Amino acid sequence: MSARSEGSDYVDRARREWAERYPDLDCRPVDVIGRIVRISSLALARFDRDLAPRGITRTEFDVLGALARSDVPLRASEVTSVAGISGASTTKNVERLVAMGLVERERLERDGRVVLLSLTPAGREVVDEQFPRRIESERQMLDDLDDDEIEMLVTLLRRVTRKVE
Repeated sequence: MSARSEGSDYVDRARREWAERYPDLDCRPVDVIGRIVRISSLALARFDRDLAPRGITRTEFDVLGALARSDVPLRASEVTSVAGISGASTTKNVERLVAMGLVERERLERDGRVVLLSLTPAGREVVDEQFPRRIESERQMLDDLDDDEIEMLVTLLRRVTRKVE
């Protein structure tokens, strides 16, 4: 089915406008990357709205998520790596999450210089509440695709991700 038969979207309009300004450029990458960026922006804005009543940011949730997925407490450097955020951001966000009672620090017994981070029961509650909501929201975004289409999209996006990484 062509984009025309499915209806034009924001990215179609932007690509058309770019193509008019730069007629010698092949603007087809806008069709793909533009949509990836648009979907990401809209999905993240939706997640931000869902988190707002809990008083946490998306980056703070990324820290909580890194701790929630781990079977053991993590060092701050491990949280930085797993969450894909900067060290300074990890420090700032952990400080806030500790103050909110969602994360706790624990010194390693054999080396008191090492601080391990883990979720408190309240932190686990936030993750247990918010992660399923996020998954449901994202599932709804994919409702118009069947299983084969989703698998094809995953395969194609994985190839693009590998190229970019």
